[in-house]
Amino acid sequence: MSRHREFFVPTIGLDRTGTVPLHRQIYREIARAIRGGGIPSGARLPSTRVLARQLRISRNTVLAAYDDLAAEDLIRGERGAGMRVVGAGPGSAQCGGMTWLGLQRVIRAAAYPARVLAFEDPDRNPLYIQH
Repeated sequence: MSRHREFFVPTIGLDRTGTVPLHRQIYREIARAIRGGGIPSGARLPSTRVLARQLRISRNTVLAAYDDLAAEDLIRGERGAGMRVVGAGPGSAQCGGMTWLGLQRVIRAAAYPARVLAFEDPDRNPLYIQH
């Protein structure tokens, strides 16, 4: 089998009678496996359609779980490559559920600290240029 077609299928047991929503159960199982080192960094997760079919649930439920995992920077979607595990193996520094690497990416994307040039137009309205 070619490398780009291989993917990691996590073992997920769903409690359909419990009070925890299904997407949170999926999120919790995959996040636990990633943080515990059971799913290696760079591993490809199954598509939302494949996982939904395997678990016999709605694709939207899997989408919600993958969105939660991506929000915590545990997985990342790559065009044409599906969802890949970013990291957070054993011993990763965490802050409120987010890795330090994830926090650094957020800060970098925010361009903080930014350089701001302030001046006024002829009508004395303040103008700011961020560079």
